Amino acid sequence: MYFAALLARTEDGWEASDTELDDVETLSDLTDLAREASVDEDTVLVYIEQEGAWFGVVRVDGEEDPRIYVSDASAAARSSYGEILLTDELLGREPGAEDEIAALEELVGLDGTEDGEPDGSGSGADGTVTGPDPDHDPDAVPAGPLGELGVLADLGVSEKDLLTLRTDALAEIADALGASEVLEAVR
Repeated sequence: MYFAALLARTEDGWEASDTELDDVETLSDLTDLAREASVDEDTVLVYIEQEGAWFGVVRVDGEEDPRIYVSDASAAARSSYGEILLTDELLGREPGAEDEIAALEELVGLDGTEDGEPDGSGSGADGTVTGPDPDHDPDAVPAGPLGELGVLADLGVSEKDLLTLRTDALAEIADALGASEVLEAVR
């Protein structure tokens, strides 16, 4: 079960709205959605959670780049909405490199070996199976929190507090922002 909400800061406080993410495919789409909800280019928070598994916060301040925090990156990676937040930049990868390499290999039929050359797997002299190191996967998503811990620090949620949020994180964040009542109206 997913829940997504927008919290937009206004001069009168926070306005909350639940949001549908069916048409959102990229972080850019999500950022545009947040900017549309912004009043005078003020702060907008997009909150996404998969009940009991992970939550993410995207902060958009005017035209600045979005700032992202995900409570459990490996859990989010198994979610279509989580994948939106887990950008190459956030994961420390070269943007688009994985797609480019896969496309080139498919185009020329390369598997990384020459004809007649071993493919890197097989049996070693002691009978153990050798091959690519299964413990080192450059595309693996780390378990646990990922992103900018200070994303909500100036709004009353410290880095330490953010790391300790688990169940019903949105309610605790909204409480710190003074937006509990407006959030409950849309939940």
